[in-house]
Amino acid sequence: MAMRVLVTGATGFLGRHLVSSLLARGDEVVILARSTLRLPGGSAVTVRQGDILDAASVRAAAEGCEGVYHCAGRVSRDPEDALLLWKTHVEGTRAVLTACREAGARRAVVASTSGIIGMSEDPAHIAREDDPTPYKLVQRFPYYRSKLYAEQEALRCNAEGFAVVCVNPSLLLGPGDVYGSSTGDVKLFLDRKVPAVPGGGLSYVDARDAAEGMVLAMEKGAAGRRYLLGASNCTVRAFFDRLERVSGVKSPTLVLPRSRTVARVSVGLMERAMKLVGATPPMDAASAEMSQLFWYIDSTRAESELGWRPRDAVETLADTVEDLRAGARMPAMGDA
Repeated sequence: MAMRVLVTGATGFLGRHLVSSLLARGDEVVILARSTLRLPGGSAVTVRQGDILDAASVRAAAEGCEGVYHCAGRVSRDPEDALLLWKTHVEGTRAVLTACREAGARRAVVASTSGIIGMSEDPAHIAREDDPTPYKLVQRFPYYRSKLYAEQEALRCNAEGFAVVCVNPSLLLGPGDVYGSSTGDVKLFLDRKVPAVPGGGLSYVDARDAAEGMVLAMEKGAAGRRYLLGASNCTVRAFFDRLERVSGVKSPTLVLPRSRTVARVSVGLMERAMKLVGATPPMDAASAEMSQLFWYIDSTRAESELGWRPRDAVETLADTVEDLRAGARMPAMGDA
């Protein structure tokens, strides 16, 4: 059934696909954004200028909306962005959901991340929604730390008359990442700027399917629950092999040591050396450490409770490569 909904983060990778999905099913969409540039138009879209940290602007935008999709966020692996990430994710989530509940919304779907659950040093571990949080690992990375506490804030807002559901997609790939916040590593591979193959493993999902998962969560998701969305778990080696077959670009032959510490130190030294001569390093130390971990997840709950089905994972890679080669990606901006 069509409904009037508020969407934050509509300028980002996931948000853009979400708005398209909502419009295709006949929903009336209200977009809250700091800038109204490059936003979709049409009779079913209302754009409200505002900030997620400004409760008054959120409340005004949410008036008359039955549901809210909270996708606004910032992607960064830079430790110096820790405070900004905290304000955007934790304080922003609290402000948005509180204001929407006060405005009369009845349901909220929050875009979280699978990384706060599916981060492991064990290649045999496949995370499920109710697994213990890997706090020792999550605390090492400001982005995931802020997303973890943002999700906790979101679920604290779950109450009678205001149902909150969290959706936790893995690495988002596919077409339309105009800021390069999620497909940047694939672009580095295509540009032959990946110097070595990390020893870890990843999970990825098409952003179009993640958007559909959010729509299904609004319709069918159980209040107070999270839903993992991933289409494929594979080692980074296997991921690069798939990219090689799809793109024709040869995968690196050098393999990083399995040790997270050695990889981080090695890449850190290279990073500092290249900066001294004014060059941009292909990989930062935090990314090197993250790529030695395993991020495998199980999406059975989303499939059984929501009826969610991802497309073929190789199709997603092919569409990602085609989109990047078409030059659709704009310079990275951080906001999503």
